[in-house]
Amino acid sequence: MAIIEVDELGKKYGDQVVLGQVSFQVEEGEVFGLLGPNGAGKTTLVECVEGLRRPDSGSTRVLGFDPLRQGRELREHIGVQLQHTQLPENIKVWEALDLYASFYERPRDWRELLERWGLADKRHARFAKLSGGQKQRLFITLALVGDPKVAFLDELTTGLDPQARQATWELVKRVRDEGVTVVLVSHFMDEVEELCDRVAVLDQGRVVALDSPQGLIEGVDSEYRVSFRLMRGHSPDPVYLLGELPGVTSVSRTGDLVVVAGRGDFATTVTTALAREGALVHDLRIDKRTLDDAFIALTGRSIEV
Repeated sequence: MAIIEVDELGKKYGDQVVLGQVSFQVEEGEVFGLLGPNGAGKTTLVECVEGLRRPDSGSTRVLGFDPLRQGRELREHIGVQLQHTQLPENIKVWEALDLYASFYERPRDWRELLERWGLADKRHARFAKLSGGQKQRLFITLALVGDPKVAFLDELTTGLDPQARQATWELVKRVRDEGVTVVLVSHFMDEVEELCDRVAVLDQGRVVALDSPQGLIEGVDSEYRVSFRLMRGHSPDPVYLLGELPGVTSVSRTGDLVVVAGRGDFATTVTTALAREGALVHDLRIDKRTLDDAFIALTGRSIEV
């Protein structure tokens, strides 16, 4: 069941096209990713969907509401963590939650949220004294205080250290497990691979692909490598046969180390050929194709982080 429907959404700033007829749907209960480099139009897109920015063309429905005409009703059912979120330095954690709860007709008990999201011991701490991870935990809690059906999380882990990023990922999984549909805006490949059920890849204001992370990886014809060490004593040398196999683009050898590059399912072909020739190998490694490989294949460039 689609709870977000975006149809031919367009937005310009002057002569610059920021969004070019973007269309997609978000299904209930999924973590849906918007992936792209800075300047791809991700934040403008999600702000249009939230009703914070007016598009020039196209339409959007969120939970059946028009974000522009029914923004007040919609905001009772969504939670938002903006890309650049800040609170007064001296506001206490409980004060922020109490304030945000007052914005909703039927908010969740923020005291229960403090316990549930590991902020009970920071109840009286001032915002400026929180660590980066604790601030993100607070921002997620603030996005959930209205008991939303959909949560928009924009660039959630930018600036966090690896440990805090991992902890934040676990929080997102918990949000999903509680039945909240999540729209996650990110330019981190590992984050999208870890969290998202489906992802729309944005480049220069357009959706260039939409699939699961694994589907995107498997759907592009990107090159990867297989390496192994050949045990001595085999004759004839099977390495010279590998260059003729389907999908293989290059074969290099340094001593007993052999590196084979190729596309498609060439790894299976290589290992089958080695077994047929009776070649004994060890340290066999197959490079994992990544979402970054897929992004490069789709856009011709890598995301600069």
